Amino acid sequence: MQKNIQEELTALVKRALLAGELAKLVQEEIVLDFPTDNRFGDFTTNIALRLSKTLKNSPRHIAGILVELIQKEIPKSELKDLISQVKVEGAGFINFYLDANYFYNQLAKIITQGEDALKQDLGKGKKVLIEFVSANPTGSLSVAHARQAAVGDCLANILRFLNFSVQREYYLNDEGNQINILGKSVQLRREELAGKIIEFPENYYQGDYIYDIAREAEKKKISDAGLGDFAADYILKIIKKELIDFKVNFDIWFSQKELAKSGKVEQAFSQLKEKGFLFEQDGALWFKSTVFGDDKDRVIIKSDGSQTYLAPDIAYHQDKFRRGFDWLINLWGPDHHGYINRIKASIQAFGHSPDSLSVIIVQLATIFRNGQPVQMSTRRGQYITLREVLDEVGSDASRFFFLMRRTSSHLDFDLEVAKKQSSENPVYYVQYAHARICSILRSVTVLDRGELDLSVLKEKEELDLIKKMLEFKAILNICLITCDPYMVTVYLQELSETFHKFYDQHRVLGQAEELTNARLALIRGVKIVLSCGLGLLGVNQPESM
Repeated sequence: MQKNIQEELTALVKRALLAGELAKLVQEEIVLDFPTDNRFGDFTTNIALRLSKTLKNSPRHIAGILVELIQKEIPKSELKDLISQVKVEGAGFINFYLDANYFYNQLAKIITQGEDALKQDLGKGKKVLIEFVSANPTGSLSVAHARQAAVGDCLANILRFLNFSVQREYYLNDEGNQINILGKSVQLRREELAGKIIEFPENYYQGDYIYDIAREAEKKKISDAGLGDFAADYILKIIKKELIDFKVNFDIWFSQKELAKSGKVEQAFSQLKEKGFLFEQDGALWFKSTVFGDDKDRVIIKSDGSQTYLAPDIAYHQDKFRRGFDWLINLWGPDHHGYINRIKASIQAFGHSPDSLSVIIVQLATIFRNGQPVQMSTRRGQYITLREVLDEVGSDASRFFFLMRRTSSHLDFDLEVAKKQSSENPVYYVQYAHARICSILRSVTVLDRGELDLSVLKEKEELDLIKKMLEFKAILNICLITCDPYMVTVYLQELSETFHKFYDQHRVLGQAEELTNARLALIRGVKIVLSCGLGLLGVNQPESM
């Protein structure tokens, strides 16, 4: 079958609705989900509940009619040998029960094809640029940046796995007022180190790292005028090292300073002016963003001749499209939420669809140590850095924990839990499942498909494990739709729990040869899925623990 089972079942329900002349009454997309309790089938749809108000009848009555229509369509479908039952259950849910042979065949594919069996060509080579982190080079990366790094990198991994052509980009804001303040902060600290009494402004960068930069600048005899660029380069080297240690590698480091030198900002303005989307008022130059749904027009050049933040950003996003990318994904912090409409307006002004830009707001993270939240102040340098988290809990736990909540939700990161080597620590729990399987497989040989009879896997825990494995592709689909990788962490914990339940109740080795081989094949399939999922998260897959 070319389509996956979920798509086929959805198509089957649509044909049944058409046959019953009900399709026109369904306002939203038909959705087939996994039941929360697999005693109620392998897939379920609530279509009858959604139609009950329109048809003024009970959901169970409507579901009964739909089941009759579905059963008439099954013999014409590719699913005729795979569906064992269709039932109305609960408040009016239509539940599909699949034949066990379907699950055995899918497990066999995973065993023989490995990760290839888990891939889907959803991207078809579409060019995607994910821009994330993009922290100003004015200090070490904070945990807020670290969360963006984990989310962006994992999302890029998932999209590549789904056959999108993905590049990772870091937009380097290496000019402007914050670089000037950085340079002046270093200058004052250098003077202070030379014995001068300094009254340090509140809005300057006050972390101890400024002293380090001042000492290095003095050693290299950097002029006061060059301190801003020197400090930014110094900090950028630190940022790059932190990201490498966090297993995040960018394909492109895009400099705002170089963008300004290239003349592309002026070129963008010229194009917008030709299109009639710029106007002058009160001595300033404005962008007509309200034409594209923004709540007000935006200044791009102030009356004093200086550019607003929006000016280079307009040119930057136009440049992304000029480089041939079809889909732009930006990961921003919550303080940038109000910026979305004006950027979307700018890409529409150049003729691009607003859907060609997805902006993901990544909420903040709070670090807990000994049960207490750690207070943070970026300008004062009083915050937990990515480096501190890496040194304390390592890259694996850091990445996994930063991904454990929806990006739209605030994240609490407990350092003490992340260090535990027990089932309380989610990443340890998942990695332990992988290592446990590896230890079993090390001493035996799993027979190839031709010598296996997977139909001997009849226990509930065995079938639950196969079914849980097969949810992986749907989970990646959800990650694509939501542009959020957090569901992978949830899924891997569920798969590990399902495996541990199976293993605690059933011996793998020492059974009749046929059953032993089938169970070895079963856990090998779990290992493949766990390894793939952990790999997409950028987390190691240990073979022993």
